[in-house]
Amino acid sequence: MMSEINIRNKKAWHDYEILEKFVAGIQLTGTEIKSIRSGKVSLVDSYCFFKDGELYAKGMRIAEYKFGNIFNHNPDRERKLLLTRRELKKLEKSVREKGLTIIVLRIFIAETGYAKLEIALARGKKEFDKREDLKRKDTQRQLERLMKH
Repeated sequence: MMSEINIRNKKAWHDYEILEKFVAGIQLTGTEIKSIRSGKVSLVDSYCFFKDGELYAKGMRIAEYKFGNIFNHNPDRERKLLLTRRELKKLEKSVREKGLTIIVLRIFIAETGYAKLEIALARGKKEFDKREDLKRKDTQRQLERLMKH
């Protein structure tokens, strides 16, 4: 059962240097998975934080389900992420000691049918790093155009 749902946070690749990736499950309520399956998710400015030894995602907006009723979910709530204890300890240590951050890269539906979140341990880029990346991409595009003709 391969799903077409693969929503990316394009801004994350521009603003952060990705160091390590993890795949986490998400604790969802009833209508949230229906909204995810219909593609109504925004990951812009979403990040993860620790609260009482558990990892939560904040800033991830899952729109209310169109056909929901009074029991529809809150679109901006914090969602608990499901990782192994070893991964949680590693992430918490990196965030605390090295000053790194955990960001959300993409949300997708796994082959098992569950919604999964790809998160990354990241370091913020400086402004000149962002400009260098844009220059590199621009020259790469120009080279591809020349090779095409």
